[in-house]
Amino acid sequence: MTWLDLPADTLFGLDNLPYGVFSHGERTRRAGVAVGDQVLDLSAAAEEESFGRLLGAGVLNPLLAAGPETWADVRARVREWLSEPRHADRIRPHLVPRNEITSHLPVEVADYVDFYSSEQHALNASRVFSGGDDLVPPNWKHLPIGYHGRAGTVVASGTPVIRPAGQRKPRQATEPSFGSSRLLDFEAEVGFVVGVGTELGAPVPVDEFPRHVFGVCLVNDWSARDLQGWEMQPLGPFLGKSFATSMSPWLVPLAALEHARVPQPAQDPEPFEYLRAAESWSLDLALEIRINGHLVSSPPFATQYWTAAQQLAHLTVNGASLRTGDLYASGTVTGPAKDQRGSLLELSWGGREPLALGDSGETRKFLEDGDEVVISASAPGPAGARIGFGEVRGTVAPAVV
Repeated sequence: MTWLDLPADTLFGLDNLPYGVFSHGERTRRAGVAVGDQVLDLSAAAEEESFGRLLGAGVLNPLLAAGPETWADVRARVREWLSEPRHADRIRPHLVPRNEITSHLPVEVADYVDFYSSEQHALNASRVFSGGDDLVPPNWKHLPIGYHGRAGTVVASGTPVIRPAGQRKPRQATEPSFGSSRLLDFEAEVGFVVGVGTELGAPVPVDEFPRHVFGVCLVNDWSARDLQGWEMQPLGPFLGKSFATSMSPWLVPLAALEHARVPQPAQDPEPFEYLRAAESWSLDLALEIRINGHLVSSPPFATQYWTAAQQLAHLTVNGASLRTGDLYASGTVTGPAKDQRGSLLELSWGGREPLALGDSGETRKFLEDGDEVVISASAPGPAGARIGFGEVRGTVAPAVV
């Protein structure tokens, strides 16, 4: 129940309450909570609360660092404010229409790690590059493969993505050339944001995942396939990935996702003990990808082979420390069906099968200047409701070289 006039089908009801950072008019950046079509100015509403001191930094890092007991207290307090009519007169002035705000990165990103955890994506990529053979690396089912990205190029949703430049060498070419990417792509991913850090040398057990990870967002890991293909001989992604990673503005707390938890896909061979969890953190998220407004794919996140809890355990098992604001992403989310592929590499099969953009008559092999990519997602909530993640969007801007 709530005293707010919420639409019956809202994805931002009291069972969600995602956190973000926004500005409105002349006011500085504020911590906010999305509810219905509005945003609660949490920085203002909580001025007299003990946790109010955590909300004035213009990013959510101080709140995230406070730990799960504080997270639970703040969430309970916000739910109370929005559900009990006795708070309405005090809270109503702190509500702002969501379509009037400017959203910013919700956290100061400390480190960024990207994984490669969809078995179907790994198989598709292998088939695209090899011409038909399933050449998934032999270590793929033994450990969550990942690479360290560049935290400084994680950008807020809506930030234009400039077409990158670098070296590329098509298979038929005898020598490499330099120039702007011709094979620019997106990757639809789910991101996880660390709240509580660790000391160097202290691995995080797989079942301690909810004590360290605050919430979930959407990520677009933009990829220049021609730069990536030439540079990944033999090391991992570098310039083909580091130019931009877009992050959605709302962090859905883990506490909102209990109804989205589902059994994990079977893992064979059985993983090492440090990757065996007592409970599954596989999540039933339904993603949608649009190019210039046309729905082109609907990937299911529940098919991911490795969960976020296993990824966290693996990235710390060597003693690597966590910091508040660390972001790690799932890797491309791809399902078994053709309309569940999470990148243009797969949707156009490496450019050999151009993707139709609805009934517009347009097709795409890879992204063109001016193209806008929008990734959204929702998940099951209580009593048949849906939980929303909002959108991560970006438009391709022309190269500068």
